Amino acid sequence: MKFGPVDPAQAEGAILAHSLDLQGQKLRKGLVLDPVHISAMQAAGITQVIVAQLGADDLHEDDAAQQLAAAIAPDLTGLRLSNAFTGRVNILADGPGVVVLDEEKLIAANEVHPMITVATVPPWQQMGARGMVATVKIISYGVAAADVARACDLAAGAIRFAPVVLRNATLIVTEIPGGAGEKGVAAIEGRLTALGMSLDTVVTVPHQEIPLRDALSAVNSDLALILTGSATSDPMDVAPQAVRLAGGRVERFGMPVDPGNLLFLGELNQRPVIGLPGCARSPALNGADWVLSRVACGIPVTGRDIARMGVGGLLKEIPTRPMPRRGKG
Repeated sequence: MKFGPVDPAQAEGAILAHSLDLQGQKLRKGLVLDPVHISAMQAAGITQVIVAQLGADDLHEDDAAQQLAAAIAPDLTGLRLSNAFTGRVNILADGPGVVVLDEEKLIAANEVHPMITVATVPPWQQMGARGMVATVKIISYGVAAADVARACDLAAGAIRFAPVVLRNATLIVTEIPGGAGEKGVAAIEGRLTALGMSLDTVVTVPHQEIPLRDALSAVNSDLALILTGSATSDPMDVAPQAVRLAGGRVERFGMPVDPGNLLFLGELNQRPVIGLPGCARSPALNGADWVLSRVACGIPVTGRDIARMGVGGLLKEIPTRPMPRRGKG
């Protein structure tokens, strides 16, 4: 592609690089100049105009963006592509779910040519309907077709969307004298609603292993959530032990995300069980949100997955935190 000033007489078929105001007639940048435009510029006394001229081996910015977006997200389950405009195609979510990215592929595509760019939300980001998952932007008015083809090959299938597959949840709240009780149920229900799930049942039991075991055994929803009246502070504490007593297993207790350290994840009767940290009583983002969204979308979450959440896991302090991270010193 050639870029720079030319005589208007040589600009037919070129792309106008900067908008022009010609005695009340506005020629917008990106316009492909035709003989009428050329005549208007000459009549206005313009002797030079800055244009982009595509070569035989170049692709127009819109065509390039459309090709790359289609290659990056070939499976449009839960996704849709916007129409190309000014070298940009947006990849949008159709409904609630989680973004699954191949980061190495996306990095490789962004290394092909500085004019070829792909920007995305972070990996595993929870999305709502019409949320922007990624934007493909061709910065220049055209790029070499060979570079676009290479970027398409390197980034093929790099973005997919995991829609929510679980339908409903049961929340079991344990009580202690003077405890929080059912405070926070509305915040938890809001999280489920954002995922397109329903909170079927809220069960309250004493903060003891046997009552909690029995309540877990009776769950019929797709997901079991536990919110304890007293913070779970050890892998052998009441809530994880109740899961084991009911015949389930605990995959991981504790996570390197703050707020959210005291989460645990388990399974009972082929049903995921999430022991919520106390911060889940607040609607503010915490580590439980990251685990809940993946679990709701049927994405396996292992202990290693939770361990990896520590990088970027220092989240914003929440006003309701009983013991702020920052001390007096």
